Amino acid sequence: MSDFLEILTHGRRFKAAVKELSLNDLKELSVKLEKIIEEKASQEAEEQEAMAERNAKIEEIRKQMEAIGLSVDDIGGAAVKAAPKKRAPRPAKYQIEVDGEMVQWTGQGRMPTVFKNQLESGRTMEDFLI
Repeated sequence: MSDFLEILTHGRRFKAAVKELSLNDLKELSVKLEKIIEEKASQEAEEQEAMAERNAKIEEIRKQMEAIGLSVDDIGGAAVKAAPKKRAPRPAKYQIEVDGEMVQWTGQGRMPTVFKNQLESGRTMEDFLI
């Protein structure tokens, strides 16, 4: 939680933070805080109302389904989408032999250290093309 919120939600810390404010400033602060509280309360009331409406519609649809003999399982099979196919791995574009071991790289993502070291020693990426 941020320092501001810690101060705001802790009674003594909040009192210490606002002790230098005048009475008028505190009243203005109180009005602003009350406005925020009212907005939050109305927002929560709207959300609860929307949820109640949604639940009522769901219940209405459920009753209609019962009336015609359908279940959620009957609909579930139609709504299932096939999982997207995973693409094939990219073919290696570069290769280098280090200590008898072949290191390959597609040319995408972070460059392997062995390639970086060879580039720093003066070689070019064209030297490693497959």
